[in-house]
Amino acid sequence: MFHKVAFAGLVVLSLAAAANAGDYQPIYKSEPLPYYYDYSVHDGYKGTNFGQHEKSDGKAVYGSYTVDLPDGRKQRVDYTADHYRGYVAKVSYYGKAQHPKHYGPAITFFNKGYGYH
Repeated sequence: MFHKVAFAGLVVLSLAAAANAGDYQPIYKSEPLPYYYDYSVHDGYKGTNFGQHEKSDGKAVYGSYTVDLPDGRKQRVDYTADHYRGYVAKVSYYGKAQHPKHYGPAITFFNKGYGYH
């Protein structure tokens, strides 16, 4: 009997909450604020080098990011974003791609725990 009463109480509470969901009013309405940030990472041991900077005037976002690619080139993406044009990016590459002239033999790995010998 208790379970039926508790379930009925939960149904009444959820219906009341759903009826009042449209009455929610935010305490304040904030406009987007201007901001600026940037970061960069350079790890000479692993060869990692990338970064980004971005700024906003509260209406649109402007920025760019760069990354060193494994083939030796640097990729740069300049972008803008707003509510009218969306995300617009211009991608450019610097440097020349370098690939090894000779590749080593293919390496095959077997896991002996699953019956491969």
